[in-house]
Amino acid sequence: MDISTLRLFVEVMRRQSFTKVAKTDRMAPSSVSRAIASLETELGTRLFQRSTRKLEPTEAGLRYFERVAPLLEELTEAGMMVADSVGRPKGTLRVSAPTVFGQMFLMPVVSELHQKYPDLTVELLLNDAYVDLVGERIDVAIRLGTLSDSSYIARRVRTIKYYICASPEYLKRQGTPTTPQGVARHECLLFPRGEYSLSWLFRDAAGNVEEVQIRGRCLITNSESIRQCALSGMGLALLPDWLIEPDIESGKLQTLFDDYEVTATDYDSAIWILQPSRAYVPLKARVFVEHFLD
Repeated sequence: MDISTLRLFVEVMRRQSFTKVAKTDRMAPSSVSRAIASLETELGTRLFQRSTRKLEPTEAGLRYFERVAPLLEELTEAGMMVADSVGRPKGTLRVSAPTVFGQMFLMPVVSELHQKYPDLTVELLLNDAYVDLVGERIDVAIRLGTLSDSSYIARRVRTIKYYICASPEYLKRQGTPTTPQGVARHECLLFPRGEYSLSWLFRDAAGNVEEVQIRGRCLITNSESIRQCALSGMGLALLPDWLIEPDIESGKLQTLFDDYEVTATDYDSAIWILQPSRAYVPLKARVFVEHFLD
């Protein structure tokens, strides 16, 4: 029984899939399956019930996981502490971030770390879907919006302000809405995910909230693409400050309703740094966070 096999077992338990673990570890699914089968033979009991549709842990598998997982976590932290004693980051750092935000703000950080620390490998996973930090072995994650999972170490970087904006050409052609309800008569660029595509919320200085139903013929799942559509005069867009501040400063986009706070979902939207909840934060993660905040 070796440590690598036990790590595979813990990962499979957490993700309930040979294929997902194999993809993360850059192995063939059959190799993961054989490793687990070998462990079961050594222990003399079945750890998983397998079928063509799903993988389920047995009672013995659950009990084994409860004992093994904390021990592996302690071994991992001990190894990181020893590795960090040399005073420079090394090994593999896995970072997760939303696609557009990562392209804009994390690539310079990765480039700087690549030049500064030759013993450090950075894996940057850009994905707009929810990522399980523990299951994907993520060291640092950047999240935008509100947090729904409190099991991680979270650091709020700053609040995100949203703007309703449009190109000067669109406003000249279609007119500028002067009231929140006036937005309902305009073509809006929609983000087709749940409540995002249904309405926008306007909150005035007194705290009164007005909900406006919106419409549009263009639905896009990527904020940078919505920005491009807004720049080309296709309609009104609701976009975050970090994405469009240069366009506002250059006059390529004009903001509307600056006296209101505007959102599609929640007013407490922010940029967050997340890390797995562990007693020891490795040097490679601390260095990445420091460079990002700088």
